[in-house]
Formats: sequence, structure tokens, C-alpha cells
Amino acid sequence: MNLEKVIAVRTNKCVYRDGEYAVKVFDSDYSKADVLNEALNQARVEETGLDIPKIKEVTTVDGKWAIVSDYIPGKTLDRLIKENPEKKDEYLEMFVDLQIKMHSMKCPLLNKLKDKMNRKISEAKLDATTRYDLHTRLESMPKHTKLCHGDFCPSNIIITPDGKPFIIDWSHATQGNASADVARTYLLFWLEGDKDTANKYMELFCKKSDTAKQYIQKWLPIVAASQSVKGKPEEREQLLSWVDVVDYE
Repeated sequence: MNLEKVIAVRTNKCVYRDGEYAVKVFDSDYSKADVLNEALNQARVEETGLDIPKIKEVTTVDGKWAIVSDYIPGKTLDRLIKENPEKKDEYLEMFVDLQIKMHSMKCPLLNKLKDKMNRKISEAKLDATTRYDLHTRLESMPKHTKLCHGDFCPSNIIITPDGKPFIIDWSHATQGNASADVARTYLLFWLEGDKDTANKYMELFCKKSDTAKQYIQKWLPIVAASQSVKGKPEEREQLLSWVDVVDYE
């Protein structure tokens, strides 16, 4: 295995290109269960027919766990937006269309989004009253079984040279309510300091999917609390500020 060309460096992992394969190598202390779960998620999502890199094998490299999948040539949507700012609105349309297409898929063997969020809320550094309120809100939300990415952002979309989009990084994939997935994407833009794009994105998604904005906004405190558990330390305080918004306006 030739791991000389680095494609991407992420927290706790590094992605290399080895010919026609991408090799994601995890840090030595990374949870084996999390690596295997990510590979299983990706294998299950493959069965939907969505354009995603196909898993080739799960192995170890110098004692570290690694996932080998197809290498997808191209640029991330994030990079394309930065290189072509005049096309940002066009790229945002593509981004939202792709997310809506993904939400139309079913993947019945994935973990349930509600179960994951209930577990995360229980782990969040919040007082008992706030946790109770969030658990109650979550239980009152409609139960859906749509394919949710959990980290749907422009850096997780690769556009091939012929313009075909591929969705990568399925470690957080679940089945559940699409509006929770949208709330997560909105918060990702917001955490990047790009509130203008966050708002444009939400408006566009609501228009294209005929979803009430208020419905997605009801998810924001729940999703923020859930994300605060494993979020970056510098983001945790910002995320927890969303939890305090009793009824987001």
C-alpha cells in the first residue's frame, strides 16, 4: 500500500490516495467500534444507489485501523465555492438538490437518529431540567425513516471533472427526520461564521422541499445539544448557546 499522497487531514484521521483507492487511516487510539460502524454505514448506504465511494476493505496500516474505498477524482464543493465565488448561488442549489435526493432514500438497517440524539442529550453537560426538556421535545417530533448524513456540508461533497457529485464521510449516518439533518447543516454553516450562507441555505431548502422554516428551527436546540457532546471544544460554547433558545425565532 502506497500512502505517500495525502488527500485530506481531519481530526483523528488522515486520508491518502493509493492509485484508484482512497485510504482513510485513523489514529492509533481511535475506537475500533467507531471505525467498523463507519464502514458498515457506508456499505449500507451503497445499497441505496446514491453516488458514494464504494468500500473495498477494512484493514490495518502500521497497527492503525483503515478504511479503503474508491478514490473519487475531483474537487470538494467547498473548494469550488472558494475558487468560484460568483457561482456560489448555483453551487448552493446543487447542494440542496443533492440533500433532498439523499433524504428521499431509505436505509432501514442504519441506526435511528432519535436513539442517537437521546443518548447524546443524556451525555451533554446540561442541567437535568434542560435535558428533560430536550428529551421531551425530541420525543414529540414526528418519527421518520429518511436517510440522514449527519455531517452534510460542502467539504463532504466531491464534484468530479464531468460535474457528478459524490457524497463522502458517512460516519454519522442514521435514519430519521430530514429536518434534523437540515438543522445540523445550518449549524455547520453558522459555526463557520457564515451566517449569510446558513440563512440562504435554510430558505432554499424550505422552498425546494416545501418545508416550514419553523419546523426546522424547532430542531435547532435538540441538534445543538446532541452535537455539543463530541463537538470541538471551541464550538461547544456556541452550540450550547443554541440550547438556551427556548423557542427560536
